[in-house]
Order: sequence, then C-alpha cells, then structure tokens
Amino acid sequence: MTQLQSATSATAVGVIAIVLWSSLALLTTLTEGIPPFELLTLGFGVAFVASVMILGRRGIAGFNSWRQPWAVWATGFVGIFVYHALYFFALKAAPAAEASLINYLWPLLLVLLSALSAGEKLHKRQMLGALLGLAGTAFIMQQRVPDVSAAVPIAGYLAAFGCAVIWASYSVFNRRFSEVPSNIIGGICGLVALAGLVCHLAFETSVQPDVSQWTAIVVLGLGPVGLAFLAWDHATKRGSLATLGALSYLAPLISTLLLITVGRSHASPFLIIPALLIIAGAVIATSHASPKAPTTPSMVSNE
Repeated sequence: MTQLQSATSATAVGVIAIVLWSSLALLTTLTEGIPPFELLTLGFGVAFVASVMILGRRGIAGFNSWRQPWAVWATGFVGIFVYHALYFFALKAAPAAEASLINYLWPLLLVLLSALSAGEKLHKRQMLGALLGLAGTAFIMQQRVPDVSAAVPIAGYLAAFGCAVIWASYSVFNRRFSEVPSNIIGGICGLVALAGLVCHLAFETSVQPDVSQWTAIVVLGLGPVGLAFLAWDHATKRGSLATLGALSYLAPLISTLLLITVGRSHASPFLIIPALLIIAGAVIATSHASPKAPTTPSMVSNE
C-alpha cells in the first residue's frame, strides 16, 4: 500500500511537467527568428543557472547528488539533447500545430514501451490505440493544402516523429536509475546547453534576441525546460508510466488551444480530428490497466 501511494504521488508530480509542456510550442513560436541551437543553448542555460543558484545555497554539499556514474549522465544528455534539438528544428521546419501533434505520439509510445519493458503481453486494446494514433498522424499529414509553390515539410515531420520515439524510450529507460536524485537534471541541462552552443557556433549565425524574445526564453528555461524536467524525472522513476502516458494527452489539446488563442494556428477541424483520434488511442491503450508500484530494479545507487 505504501509503494502504491508513493507511485500515485509521483505520478501526480508528473502532471506538473505535462501542464508546463503544454506551453512549449507557443513559447518556441514566440522566439521566431532565433536559430534552433541558439534557442536550445539559451533555454537550457537559464535552467542550468537557476539550478546552480538553488543548489549552491547549500555550498559544495548541494552538488553531491551530481556525483553519479557516466551512464546516468549519458542517458539524460542523449535523451534530452537529441529530443530538443529535433523538437526545435521541427517547429522551425514545419507548422507549429502539426509538428506539436506529431511529437505528441510519444505518450502512446510510452504506454506501449512500458508494457514491453515490464515483460507484459501487448493487449489488443493497446494495438488499437496505436492504430488510432497513426490515424491521427495521417490526418495531420493531409492537413496541408497542395501547393506547387510550397514543399511539404517532410524533414520537419520526420524530426517531430523522431522526438516521439526518443522521448518515450528515454522515459522508460530512466526507470532504471530510480535511486538517482532528480537534482541531477540541473547538471544535465548544463551539458545540453554546452552541446547546443557548440552546434550553434558550428552551424548557425547568432541572432540577438529582443526584449519579448528574452522574456519567452527565460520563461521557457524556468518552466517547460527546468521545472518540467525535474518533475518528469521524479515521476518516471517512481510513478506509473502507463498513467503518465494517458495523462500526457491533455498536453496536445492545451498546446493547440494556446496556439489558436494567440493566432499562431487556425481553428481548423483538421486539427481537432487528429487530436481526438490520438487521445482516443491513449484512452483505449490504457483502459483497465491497474496502477502498480515501480518494479524495475535500479542500476545505480545514490552516492
């Protein structure tokens, strides 16, 4: 009972991340004109600085949680850096609403991968949920009106789908490090910012953000990049992955509504249809699933 209550509490913490991620697409579009890797550097740089300021209040002892095996750092870095590099690129290369909805196939993949990683049988309802998710993606791909003067942003669509695969895989694998304190996310944000800076200097031309763009970057770094990853790390290590996957489908609806509200996307029925299909897929895939406490053994211990 104690383990079940702990898992439920951790899952609730994950809702914080889901709500914050609902604003990620909007905040990214508000930084229009900022190159993807520069945005990656600045956003994660803000999260890193905030983490150092908070942990530094305890002196050197505040950073003891960062003393972890290389596998912990590598997993977090690869998952977070590659995901966001692809995500920012997708939002720049394809319409924001379409890229965001394709990216939000990751909760459905999280449900499927969590079942497979736990050695559970893949039920028919989960297969049906996957098919509905694919149907929703197909609707998104068909949303664009044929225009001989505009190329279909295939690269942006593929990048968004790559985001879904990477984030679902990372979230499942992260369970293996359940004994690692979530404070390590601050250090990983620093590595991601550094890698983003290297890529920015190598491939992009720097753009000086204006006041409104800096505001969006700071909010991005503190919310969807900083606090959200801290909450998600805790939730995926101790909560119910299947429940998190189902709840995560609240995010694309809120995200799309935010984009429509500020005029960044049109209230087209072709945006509502795929959203409903993907959500229906998640509900079906997770129906009748009983919440369980984490059972995957940890690979490392807290030092």
